[in-house]
Formats: sequence, structure tokens, C-alpha cells
Amino acid sequence: MTDEIAGISGERDDSSSAPTVYDLSPNCTLEDVSEGAYYHAVVNGVVDYGVFVDVSDVVSGLIHESNLDERYEVGDRLIVELEEVRENGDVAFDVVDPDDYRTEAIEHEPEITDVEMLSPGAEVTIEGLVVQIKQTDGPTIFHVNDGTGIVPCAAFEEAGVRAYPDVAVDDPVRIAGSVENHQGSRQVEVDELSALADERAHEVTETVEERIDERAEPIDVEPLVEWEAFEPIREDLRELASLLRRTVLEGRPIRVRHHADGDGMCAAIPVQHALEAFVRDVHGDPDAPRHLFKRLPSKAPFYEMEDVTRDLNFALEGRARHGQKLPLLLMLDNGSTEEDVPAYENLAHYDIPIAVVDHHHPDPEAVEPLLDAHVNPYLHGEDYRITTGMMCVELARMLVADVGDDLEHVPAVAGISDRSRAEAMEEYIALAADAGYDRDALVDISEALDYAAHLLRYSDGETLVNDALNVGCDDEQRHRELVEFLSSRSRRDVDKQLAALEPHVEHERLASGAHLYRVDLDNFAHRFTYPAPGKTTGNLHDRKVTETGEPVITIGYGPDFAVLRSDGVRLDIPQMVTELNEELPGSGVSGGGHLVVGSIKFVKGRRSEVIDALVEKMADAELDEALSSAATPE
Repeated sequence: MTDEIAGISGERDDSSSAPTVYDLSPNCTLEDVSEGAYYHAVVNGVVDYGVFVDVSDVVSGLIHESNLDERYEVGDRLIVELEEVRENGDVAFDVVDPDDYRTEAIEHEPEITDVEMLSPGAEVTIEGLVVQIKQTDGPTIFHVNDGTGIVPCAAFEEAGVRAYPDVAVDDPVRIAGSVENHQGSRQVEVDELSALADERAHEVTETVEERIDERAEPIDVEPLVEWEAFEPIREDLRELASLLRRTVLEGRPIRVRHHADGDGMCAAIPVQHALEAFVRDVHGDPDAPRHLFKRLPSKAPFYEMEDVTRDLNFALEGRARHGQKLPLLLMLDNGSTEEDVPAYENLAHYDIPIAVVDHHHPDPEAVEPLLDAHVNPYLHGEDYRITTGMMCVELARMLVADVGDDLEHVPAVAGISDRSRAEAMEEYIALAADAGYDRDALVDISEALDYAAHLLRYSDGETLVNDALNVGCDDEQRHRELVEFLSSRSRRDVDKQLAALEPHVEHERLASGAHLYRVDLDNFAHRFTYPAPGKTTGNLHDRKVTETGEPVITIGYGPDFAVLRSDGVRLDIPQMVTELNEELPGSGVSGGGHLVVGSIKFVKGRRSEVIDALVEKMADAELDEALSSAATPE
């Protein structure tokens, strides 16, 4: 306590004719006292050379016998003047007996330590917001966020019993205790925990929010490639980066769903790489990402009710078992279409935030009322040539500083995986070459990722995928050997599949001059193996484009689905789906995609009608040399 606060030497002041005697709260320390001030005291010991007195549970000292004019016993109360605080911490008091005085209560105001400054062995007091409460078989673990970081605080009542049961998530609290090293990370062993109220609660809440606002600002980085078409999207990515950083800073988990193909993985892995690094930094715990980040592929080209049910169940279990907040859902290379709406509406019942980065043709009117962020090149007059992987590499670089050192080849892999014809592709390929990846290596990585995605099915396969993409991989030789193995297996299985298909491929020349190839995948392709129908159709299509050197449309169909590919022909697949539903009521047509690639579903019994109507529309589609794989990018 400063002299100004304490009231100098107990002297009378202008506000009162009586001196002030301070009544210290039990936890007051030497920081709360001043030489010359008066204090209420209690005798705690009597010795030959004087008596010892307490003015708080922490501050004690001696009244020397030369200052005593009567005898005292333990428990006697008296008023003392603080004469001196010596360099060794000893405190000397004198007895005073003012005729009249006024008492002023003093609460201890401890020095508050920022979470980012905590070090094992220190006795500290922290203030912040509770972001998670986990009951273990032993202590109750309160995760407290002060805006500089998040730290677990262990409070023990008795084994398995909730400590401080009146404290809830989002409450502002003050915690005093000692910092320990617990399984490789910091943890505060709680001596005292109290919920803050009124003005102090408001101040702490404001401070935390201000700090989070400041730290949520994305990293300011130059783009890997200067690309005018990309510039409007960068601002959307910055806003999303801020949202994701804020999500981590608030202690909320993140759950990522991504398309299970090469571009989807090129999108998800860099974002995972960056977010996990940020989670570790905020929590000061190398194990924190395991509890606060989860990535899973989605096989369908939209967010299925099956997937959302799993995700929602996982989130609710996490809240019930571990006291976690409900997560933010981040959709990558998926999530922009009307087919995603039912799943999003399911999440809306629980106020789960949703963000999307996608390059498929969107239905913004349908999805955006349910989204907290939506990044899509179509929203800026661009199209699928800006792949999700390209966007997410830039997003990752905005999330964490210096995360991009092993990401320079990823945009090129993403573009090759999704057959981007963007003018920036050659620059991305050149950037990859500077990082040690020639074009053949990029193609091999793309094929390896697709093959791994097929084998992994609904598993994230984190280490395998990271090693194949060479992001977060700690063994360059293992990366090269794995890619060679997976890509060679991929080509072998593709050749085997096409050999089975070729005799059954139907061909016709459309009035526009384009070649149309179609094949019944259900009857003539190997089933339940690699490549899957979409990849099979794509590989057949690529072969026919190479053979003819002319505009080509390819349809691979099964009992209730069709996969569509085109080269040099402008197919508006989302518009076709809309028209088919209007023209063939009850056919249940759904799906979508880009101008040159897509897939649709329909009722099994209406397959012939749907395919015939689809072919008619393709026959009317205009040729467009800009959409040809042989076209030179602008």
C-alpha cells in the first residue's frame, strides 16, 4: 500500500478529526502496509524481549519490550504503529492508544501475473475467464483465460468431488496458487479461487476481450504469388483468420471437415498445421491440440446428415465429459451448397459457429444465413480455378508466423489435383520447383494423396497424409519413398480399372462437335476398390481428351448417380440440376460442382430419363476453348 493510500502516520487529515486505524483482511501482505500507519493487531506470542503481533495472517512483527508499558497475553487486541520494515523482512511495531479513531477496512490487492509469464515454482495470483471445467477422479480442473494465454488450474475438494461448484464457464475469477510442472506443461495448484463480481468482474472481462481482440489480428504476410484474381479473396481470408485465431484464444475447440481428395487434403493439412501450432502456443501445452482440434474427411461432396450427427454427438460428449465449449466447424473444399443446409440447421440448434472455404459453385442465399464466414471465389466473380488448397495455404500463413516454410509446393499440388487452369499455376509450379519439387513430383504427390484418401475412408490418417504431402514430415526420405509407393499403386489400379471399362464405353458425336463418352460403372467397373466412381470417370475422361485432342464430355453412371467431366465444353452443372428437377418431377435430382466437373444423384428407377435429359442438355452446351486443357492460361 502506498503512503497516499494508507494515510500518513495515522495523523489527522482534513476529512476527519480522528486518526485512521486500518483493519487488514487476512490475506494482506507487506505490499498493503506502510511505515507510520496505525493497524489493529492481535498478540500471537509473548517472549522475554517483547511481544509478537499479527496485523494479518501474513504480516507479523515484534513490539520490543522498551515500547511496552503493560503486560500482554496471547489473544489480546491492541492498536499498533508500524515503525519499520527492515531489509530482511522483519517488521517492528510500537503500541499506540489514540483517544479517538476511525477504522478503515483494507482488502488485499495482490499483484496479478499474466498467464504467459507463469513459471514453475512461483506463487501467483491470476485473473481471467473460465473457459473449461473438467472434473477428474481427483481434482477439478478450471481452464482460465486471461487473454495472454490459457492455463489449467487444479482445485481439490476431495477425490472426484467438484470444487467451487458455484463457479461456471465464462465466469470471471481470481485464483491464487503455485505454478507446477504437470506432465510437461504448466498447471496452477489452487490455494484459493473466488468468482469476481460487480466492477472488478467487468474490468477483468473487458481486459480479456481487449487482449483477445489484439491477438486475434491475423499475421500480415505477402502472398506467395501475386495474382490479381486472388486479391478480393485475401480480405475474406483475413477475416476468417481472425475468427479462427479468436476461436483458439477463447478456448473453443475446432472441428474440420474436408473433401476426401487431393485438393481437400491440400486445404486441410496446412490449416491443421497452423492451428495446432497456435493452440500449443495459447495453452502452453504440447498436448492441447489433441483435445481441441479434430480433422476428418467427408466422402460426399456436401455435409451429410450422417457426418453432422457424428460431429454433434462428439461435441456434446466433449461438453458433458470434459467441460469443453461446443466447437467451431470449419468446412474445407465443401459446404457451399443447398445440400449442406439440413446439416447446418442441425448445428444451429446448439449455436455452433460454422465457417466455409470452398471453390465449388455456391448457393449463398441458402447457406450464408447459417454461416459465420464464407470464402468462395464465385462470390467475387471468379471460379473453381482458384482451388481450396491455394486459398488455405494463404489462410494458414495468416494464422501463424513462419508456418509457410514447408507449404510452398502445396498450392501447385492442389491445382494439379483439381486440374486448375488458372494463369497462376505456372507461377505456383515454379515456386514448388524452387522448393525442390519438379512437375512430375507434384503429380506423384497428387496421385498419392488421392490413393491415401481412398484407403483411409473416414479416418484422418494424419501422419500418413502429412508424410505424403511433406508438411510436418520429419523424414524427407520417408516422404519420397511413400509417395513413390502410393502413386505407383494408384497408377496400377487406374490402369486395371480402365482396362475393364474400355470395351463398354459408348461414344457419340454431339451436334456441337464434342465427343460424348458414357459408361455404366455399376456393371463394368471393379467395385469397392480404387479408383472410386468419380476418380474412374476422371481418368477415363483424361484418356479420351488425350486421344482426341478435341472437346470431350464423359459420363460415368451407376444405379442412382452420375459423375460428369468436360473439356472444352461449358457445362453449367448446378443449372442443369435445377432444370432437371423442374422437368422431371419426382426424379430426386441433386448435386452440383463446377463448370467442368460435377456429380448428381437421382432416384434409381428414373435413371434412364435423367441420363437422356442430361445428354440433351450437354448437346446444347456451347464449346469454350478457354475450358480446354490444351488452352494456354491468360
